[in-house]
Amino acid sequence: MLNAVVDIGKTHIKLLVLEDGQQQACYTSKNAPLKGEYPHADTDGIWQWLCTTLSAYPRTGEIAALVVTTHGATAALINHNATDRNSALVLPVVDYEFDGVEEYNGDYAGVRPDFSETLSPQLPAGLNLGRQLFWLQHKFAEAFASATHILMYPQYWAWRLGGEPASEVTSLGCHTDLWQPQGRDYSSLVDKCHWRSFFPPLRNAWDELGCVSEQVAEQTGLSTNCKLYAGIHDSNASLLRYLPTDDDSSQTLNVISSGTWTIIMQTHYPVDNLKGARDTLANVDVFGRPVNCARFMGGREYETICQLLGGDISMGAATEAIQQAIDECWMVTPDFSQGNGPFGHAKPAILCPDKPPSPQAIATLYCALMIDQRLNDLNASGPIYIEGAFLKNPVLCELVAQLRPHQPVMLSADNTGTVMGAAALINFSNREQQVTDLVPCPPATFSQLTQYKAQWYQAIATQSAQ
Repeated sequence: MLNAVVDIGKTHIKLLVLEDGQQQACYTSKNAPLKGEYPHADTDGIWQWLCTTLSAYPRTGEIAALVVTTHGATAALINHNATDRNSALVLPVVDYEFDGVEEYNGDYAGVRPDFSETLSPQLPAGLNLGRQLFWLQHKFAEAFASATHILMYPQYWAWRLGGEPASEVTSLGCHTDLWQPQGRDYSSLVDKCHWRSFFPPLRNAWDELGCVSEQVAEQTGLSTNCKLYAGIHDSNASLLRYLPTDDDSSQTLNVISSGTWTIIMQTHYPVDNLKGARDTLANVDVFGRPVNCARFMGGREYETICQLLGGDISMGAATEAIQQAIDECWMVTPDFSQGNGPFGHAKPAILCPDKPPSPQAIATLYCALMIDQRLNDLNASGPIYIEGAFLKNPVLCELVAQLRPHQPVMLSADNTGTVMGAAALINFSNREQQVTDLVPCPPATFSQLTQYKAQWYQAIATQSAQ
């Protein structure tokens, strides 16, 4: 039996076809926002790519189930009564990096819930989805009022493929300001802004929402018997693979999901120590439980640092180059993400030659130190599991292991963790513990790393004092 997963990330989109849990086909494409009245997701471009790719795959008609996973902080305003779902958006889907949504920040502050209610920190641009919706409601009042539903991004794609409208907690609980993780209900913001009626019924991520529509079947080659599932936020898909199937384990574990964002997720730990000002927060897992999180824009910052220093991000960092950077005390300090992470308001500093021998080494050290900081911010204990893009940089993982000597670090042997986690939603009641291919990560043995780390923190303090 064939199943398909569509993974819509901030910078790439992916279609994987699986048979009995084994990858049969994988297609990828770049993803970038479009300009216009405001920067917005290229939903039509994604749709055309998806239709073309499915049409070209020789076994598309055999796909029995399809599930979508996407990045967070994104929602679609749709008119469910539109005759053609391909043109049912009443407004373009806002790109969460668009800072124009801060136009009404003063008014938004008057209705935004306290961190103690939502466990959602105040983030820049549109990373708090509530701020996006508030801006759209005030800026485009007539269009906003014509919407019948607000759909979180995975559920929008499930609906466009033919499914019923649905809401789901992993996307609602992803620093949106819209959800109370401990109360398991919409936040006071939703009622103050009269949005509750726009959200369709809550469904589990593994619930079936129907089947592919006839129109979509004609466009893609999918069968009208192909089942559609509610779908899931991408980092939560990575986490799902590590959640015990019996739901009885109380062991604290830490999953590092890496891509454009690096998100550290911690299970079975009190939320009492979360601090919005440090960009620690609670996301929500598929069962509706709070999950402590700490984030930074790891993939984006790695790329930015490499580019600023004249490096090629496709090239890795050699062990010798990292030791040289440590010996020479070549480093960069935060922030390279326009206001995210634990040092979100810090002015970045480049404390190395303009064109060092290995920009990748300096970027790798930066990301390893940031991961270590984020784990400290969560008072992390227990095993650490690394998923996603940073698996392609093994020395970075080994640096994390050296920086965390009292915690075992394990690597997923499968760099498609998000996809496999999403695929687990199909036939979810019979799911098995998925992560059976973990590889222990040996710690690096760089000399003077502890001193380098201390110098990095001193540089951050000096930069902050200026």
